[in-house]
Amino acid sequence: MKSENKGGEHMPIVYAKDNEPFEVTLKRFKKRCEKAAILSDIKKHQAYEKPSEAKKRKRNVSARKIMKLNRKSDKM
Repeated sequence: MKSENKGGEHMPIVYAKDNEPFEVTLKRFKKRCEKAAILSDIKKHQAYEKPSEAKKRKRNVSARKIMKLNRKSDKM
């Protein structure tokens, strides 16, 4: 995956192959953007998040990870 460094940010670059339809190239670009977490980062920075809300969100993410790990370990 090639990316261009622009002010500390990484922008995925996709080159169209010979005789490749535009839709296929666009699909590859979207997958690279998803892998680079660009859209989620944009959504995260659209509005100001108070420090207390950030802590609460991080706590919830951590709790979900722990529950997921517990479910996986119970199945084994």
